[in-house]
Amino acid sequence: MMSEDSCGRICCIGMYSCNWRHPSERKQKCSCCWLSVVTAVSLLTLFWMYVCLMAFNDREDLNWKAFSILKLWVNWFMVLIIISAVLTIYCILLLVFALVQLALKEPLDLYCLHKLFLFLGVVFVALGTTGISLQWKKEWHTVLLSLQATAPFLQMGGVGALTLVSCLVFQGFHRARRIASKIIIMVVFAGVSVAIFFSPLLIQSPCLVEKKQLPPKPALIGHRGAPMLTPENTLMSFRRSVGCDVIAFETDVQLSKDRVPYLMHDHGSHFLRRTTDVLQKFPGKDFNNSTNLTWEELQELNAGDWFLKTDPFRSVSQLSEQEKKTAGNQSIPSLLQLLDLAKTHNTSVIFDLKNDDNNDTIDTVNTILKSGIPQDLILWLPPKHRVDVREVAPGFIQVYNNVSDMDLDRGDHLNVKYSALSATEVRELRSRNVSVNLWVVNEPWLFSLLWCSGASSVTTNACSLLKDMSQPDWTMRPDRYRMIWITVDLGSLLIMFALFILQREREAKKMIFRLESERTVPLLTL
Repeated sequence: MMSEDSCGRICCIGMYSCNWRHPSERKQKCSCCWLSVVTAVSLLTLFWMYVCLMAFNDREDLNWKAFSILKLWVNWFMVLIIISAVLTIYCILLLVFALVQLALKEPLDLYCLHKLFLFLGVVFVALGTTGISLQWKKEWHTVLLSLQATAPFLQMGGVGALTLVSCLVFQGFHRARRIASKIIIMVVFAGVSVAIFFSPLLIQSPCLVEKKQLPPKPALIGHRGAPMLTPENTLMSFRRSVGCDVIAFETDVQLSKDRVPYLMHDHGSHFLRRTTDVLQKFPGKDFNNSTNLTWEELQELNAGDWFLKTDPFRSVSQLSEQEKKTAGNQSIPSLLQLLDLAKTHNTSVIFDLKNDDNNDTIDTVNTILKSGIPQDLILWLPPKHRVDVREVAPGFIQVYNNVSDMDLDRGDHLNVKYSALSATEVRELRSRNVSVNLWVVNEPWLFSLLWCSGASSVTTNACSLLKDMSQPDWTMRPDRYRMIWITVDLGSLLIMFALFILQREREAKKMIFRLESERTVPLLTL
């Protein structure tokens, strides 16, 4: 009867090589190079999975780009995440099976289908990396920025993985017969160990700070309202963001054919297609430009039903039946309606003007002035005609989208992408009493990092999530981190030294046993 150990061994071998025969019945093949391939592909997929997870904050950018090409609104980023996760888990399991076989001294005979899947995995990651580099280049800044939040923990995880793998490395070292092989093994292992052990010397994170030196929590600005819970750029969405204690409503303004400013993000060839039923209401009509439809025609469109059908943030299930009914009946709001809401709640308004020509600027400013909203609640962002706007409405707060223009105008309000400034630059601007708003921030890890950096405010889709955060995900005193780092490294070194001694003694005993066996065999023959 087959023992449990033998059964487990055959199962592991079968998963790796798809050969379910007893180990002694299999032919041994020299395929150690495939272990290197499996290891390399596993590390590659782990890296890719990390990139995908860090890019999750900007997932709507990818979805929007896909929509602009395919004209179909699907959560393409979630599809990418699922495929990447399956690929990563597959490669990691394959590596685990290989390491177990190595520990059991079984030959590594990788099945040909696994080789094909590994090749497809490399192609998938290569295509993804190339796509980001060509179409989404700024996302690499996000990946680098994320290391400020994750590097201390990745280093500790690396030390743990290195400690576990050291057992197999030392086993290979003691079994190597040639001196050159031993030297190569130890030099490579020592190089990797030094890089991992001393990497904290390069780690810089704004969250390595004394608790008492932690800056105030950044204020929240509702990006098109609260679009994770309600249809974007609708009155329902902005009302929902009021419950998140936002200090400002962020939106996008366009003008209708009869010169009424209204709220809509999409423009050009995508105008109205994603967030309204314009294709059903006006089939065959030209609506590629905001001025092709009158305000009365725009009011006929449904601006909320798409949210219930596509569920872009997987949040519709959180709505009550009444909320779903309200969401499904939303229409496109005018700028005047938003200004009235902002005036009621004493909330600022910041917006992009999609067609930033002189006439649109004049009509938009006139609408704002006629609304009666206090001028200091208007955060004026459009860069064109800024001088003219300042003359007509001197009370508007001028907001700039780059530091050079702000300094030239001696301004004190900046609105840039979260990856545009380093923590040091944010602190330097704050020391000059410059208000720094960073967009678009949805993930707690990123919000925590910008909190530690000293950002004044962030524009977010996830105001309901960030509102409840009372402190960053983590902060640590620099001296405490150094102590943890040194302790973890020393502990790992002690464990690896013990493993090295044990492996050497085990191999020595095997050598003695082998020599005694060789002496005994001739005597038995005689």
